[in-house]
Amino acid sequence: MTTTRRQALLSGLGFAGSRLGAQTKANPELDQALSLPDFETLAHKHISHGAWERIQGGAADEITIGWNREAYNHIRLRPRVLVDVSKLDTRIKLFGQELPFPIILAPTGAQGFVFPDGELAVARGAGAGQAILVISSSASLRVEEVAKSATGPVWFQLYVQRDRGFTRDLVQRAEAAGCRALCVTVDSPTHGARNREERARPELPDRPLPNLKGKDYLDPTLTWKDIDWLRSFAKTPVLLKGILNPDDAAIALKAGVSGIVVSNHGGRNLDTAPATIDALPAVVEKVAGRVPVIVDGGIRRGTDVLKALALGATAVQIGRPYLYGLGVGGAEGVTRVVQILRREFEMAMMLTGRPTIASIDRSAIWEK
Repeated sequence: MTTTRRQALLSGLGFAGSRLGAQTKANPELDQALSLPDFETLAHKHISHGAWERIQGGAADEITIGWNREAYNHIRLRPRVLVDVSKLDTRIKLFGQELPFPIILAPTGAQGFVFPDGELAVARGAGAGQAILVISSSASLRVEEVAKSATGPVWFQLYVQRDRGFTRDLVQRAEAAGCRALCVTVDSPTHGARNREERARPELPDRPLPNLKGKDYLDPTLTWKDIDWLRSFAKTPVLLKGILNPDDAAIALKAGVSGIVVSNHGGRNLDTAPATIDALPAVVEKVAGRVPVIVDGGIRRGTDVLKALALGATAVQIGRPYLYGLGVGGAEGVTRVVQILRREFEMAMMLTGRPTIASIDRSAIWEK
């Protein structure tokens, strides 16, 4: 996917051509939101208090949530000038799929608390925005229903549950529904101390969890042998989501996984775990290009995307920001969040003199 300099500049002035304008006439708030932080402010007015606490809340004192965001602020960019950036190439390849840009929608639960047809609206919005959606195991709808509503590629986030037979069936259901990769969450032998969410829980209704068996689905006995078991029958690439320690990345490579997602669960599990962007370089060094490395947590600007790629990520995932878009404008809000972040990323590429994904490397970071 190439973008001319003129298109990028027009986008920067708010003239995104027909791509944005045609979708936002029915909801003027979508036109008011010029950034992902704008969407956060608007979403707070639309989303119920209980749902808002569920989305925003983290573990314990929520220090890691703050670090996720602050760490990006402390990374400085090192621009180059007089580089021809009249054409940009933002395409990447992941597991045989060509993506027009390196932004993926991370798995999130409780989307129905944010918007009436939650997961279905997200699936439609992701497709319209040309972004891969990772469907959550904790979706309120069966994975087949969400995948059927998608107009673009989907992956599936998997909890290896206590009932291994149920887990095997779930993997096969997801693959049969068209999910092209499995993101296995490996950082959750139990939940974190989510005090903020617990206080708000009485305000939220019970919801179905058709892809999970029982409320006690997390398995503290999960080990590397279970990854071997999963890979023995999975027909799609298996990624491990929740790697922070480079030693775990090394073991993951020996286990034959297809990719790694550097994640601290959005700051919702172990408080005072490092910001993901701080953990990324050591994991990337250990992996040494053998599998793709994706990073999530704290991404709010196109410059954040560029920083993550400069530090070795293949792509990034966003979670809370598209939920803000969902709360403001349903499917169209999700699409606009993706488009804004994509547009900002293109601007960052131009302003740092990086016309291609391959040209974004460590030299784009202003080292201390």
